[in-house]
Amino acid sequence: MMQESPDPEDDETPTQSDRLSMLSQEIQTLKRSSTSSYEERVKRLSVSELNEILEEIETAIKEYSEELVQQLALRDELEFEKEVKNSFISVLIEVQNKQKEHKETAKKKKKLKNGSSQNGKNERSHMPGTYLTTVIPYEKKNGPPSVEDLQILTKILRAMKEDSEKVPSLLTDYILKVLCPT
Repeated sequence: MMQESPDPEDDETPTQSDRLSMLSQEIQTLKRSSTSSYEERVKRLSVSELNEILEEIETAIKEYSEELVQQLALRDELEFEKEVKNSFISVLIEVQNKQKEHKETAKKKKKLKNGSSQNGKNERSHMPGTYLTTVIPYEKKNGPPSVEDLQILTKILRAMKEDSEKVPSLLTDYILKVLCPT
C-alpha cells in the first residue's frame, strides 16, 4: 500500500492546498500585525501586486469551489447507492420472513386438510403466496450488482412480497434486460 501512494516530495509543483495555504499564511501574517502596520503594508503594495494576489485568491476559490461541487456530487451518489442497498436488504428480509410465514401456514393447512375433507373449490385466479415462492435467477459477476440491478431486484421483491400478478412480467423484463441483454 505504501508503494502505491505517490511520494509528496517527488512532486515539485505546488498543489491547490499548498497555494491556498501560502495565501492564507500571507493574509494571516498581515492580520496579525497591528492595524496600522497592516494598512501600511497594503498601501505599500503596488496595484499590480494587489491584482496578482487577488487573481491568485480568485483562482484558488474557483478551484476549491469546483472540487467542492465534485465532492458533493460524489457524496450524493454514494448516499443514493447506500439507500438503494438498504432498501434492497430490507425488502429481501421482509420477503424471506413472509416466505417462512407462508411455509408454516401451508404446513398447518395441510395438517388440517388431511384431518377433514374439503368439498368446496377455490375460485381465486391464483392461490395466496403464489408469487411469494418465485425464484429470481441471478448471475454472479465480477463485483457486486449495480445500483440499477438492485433497483430492479428490489422492485421484483416488493411485487413478490405483495403477491402481485406483476411478478412474471417484472421477472421477464429483468431476465431480458439484465441477464440476457441483446
